[in-house]
Amino acid sequence: MENMKIVLLGYMGSGKTTIGRIVANHLGIKFLDLDEYIEEQEKMTVANIFRERGELYFRKKEREYLADIFLRKDNFVLSLGGGTPCFGDNMQLVNQQTKNSFYLNIHIDELTNRLKQEKEHRPIIAHLANEEVQEFIGKHLFERSYFYNMAHQKLKGNQRTPSALAEEIIGMLV
Repeated sequence: MENMKIVLLGYMGSGKTTIGRIVANHLGIKFLDLDEYIEEQEKMTVANIFRERGELYFRKKEREYLADIFLRKDNFVLSLGGGTPCFGDNMQLVNQQTKNSFYLNIHIDELTNRLKQEKEHRPIIAHLANEEVQEFIGKHLFERSYFYNMAHQKLKGNQRTPSALAEEIIGMLV
């Protein structure tokens, strides 16, 4: 398994981290979460970076750290932040560096149900009333789908377990 760099992308709540860990564990390679990596490097949470330094600073650092990760010689599974593919040339970079980018496409109803339960842990939707969450997600998905669909592979994840999706990803690796 030479030069195996696998990238998972999709909306928040789509299961990128959970599925990424399963894939990495199955393949015996490292799992990286881009937001966690940024937090380690910046010694600050993503929410605090947004609050104290602004989104522009965050997006610049996100691009820088994404490029750094691809310089690694080891194999890995990388989970991107939900917005990462939508800024700058991030998707072009991803697709230049690997043939294994996967969009975890989860239906809006399922995302809404998942995210309503964890709103307090999701700063971008924490302020929304429950009845506003679905419309917010719908608008976001519409804006982001162009970038998400640049992934090499698209997986419909509705009503499927993380293990089943991980198995499908492993079966599709190039």
